[in-house]
Amino acid sequence: MAALAPAGPGDAASAALDELSLNFTYGAPGAGNGSLSGAWYRRNQIHLFGVLLAILGNLLISISLNIQKYSHLQLAQQEHPRPYFKSVLWWGGVLLMAVGETGNFAAYGFAPITLIAPLGCVSVTGSAIISVTFLKDNLRASDLLGMTLAFAGTYLLVNFAPNITQAISARTVQYYFIGWQFLIYVILEILIFCILLYFYKRKGMKHMVILLTLVALLASLTVISVKAVSGMITFSMMDKMQLTYPIFYIMFIIMIASCVFQVKFLNQATKLYNTTRVVPVNHIFFTISAIIAVNNKNPNNLILKWEKNLNRCF
Repeated sequence: MAALAPAGPGDAASAALDELSLNFTYGAPGAGNGSLSGAWYRRNQIHLFGVLLAILGNLLISISLNIQKYSHLQLAQQEHPRPYFKSVLWWGGVLLMAVGETGNFAAYGFAPITLIAPLGCVSVTGSAIISVTFLKDNLRASDLLGMTLAFAGTYLLVNFAPNITQAISARTVQYYFIGWQFLIYVILEILIFCILLYFYKRKGMKHMVILLTLVALLASLTVISVKAVSGMITFSMMDKMQLTYPIFYIMFIIMIASCVFQVKFLNQATKLYNTTRVVPVNHIFFTISAIIAVNNKNPNNLILKWEKNLNRCF
């Protein structure tokens, strides 16, 4: 019998992450796999930590959006309003958003994107409560229905979406970065972004859907770059240093640039529209863009994984 080839350090790191990511569903077959069992908790505690970071981060983001909206309202009431970027209150909201996004960034290093991205519904609910309580916005029946549907969709995504954690090295990122699927996806995204930007800048069209679509297109790049950067940092701590590769700094620059321009367009949307309208629509667009972005290399894989997870329920 031929001897088995020794596993390399990369294989060991991948195997360790795969072990942590096994079976994140409630009521999976096997003894001691219930949602309250010690075995289930030990196996998924790294995912739970990522979920906790995402929830706290989204709560801070919802607070920051309402602070920025409040600063816009305060400036609009002044006889000679200053630019919003000269407001200390507005910068306080931006700083709080940065802290919240840092929590989300860390969460992507501990849990799959399909688990973290839908948790943006926390910011939807938090923003609705804060805006109604402090900004005196109206809460309509449709808003309550929307929040209920957001939570239902989050439950379905978290419970049935594929939750596979892959060890992300610099070579893995380079492989997908130059793949034709990803290049086609990026080219299409750039074309759509330029068209929408033309209507926004040249034609003066500032409809909420246009602004939040621009945010969502940037968010897809943010999600990809955040997952790549956080994955390479995690791989560096568990196995081999990845921060010496140029691809790490390329993805880091993409992450920072996309985040900055997201804030710009999202701030414009919150300035023109109520946060009870902006945050839910932004959550929907962001979740869709995140799921499409991380599965663009082979869309059929996503369908097959969903079918496999759904079949376990029957």
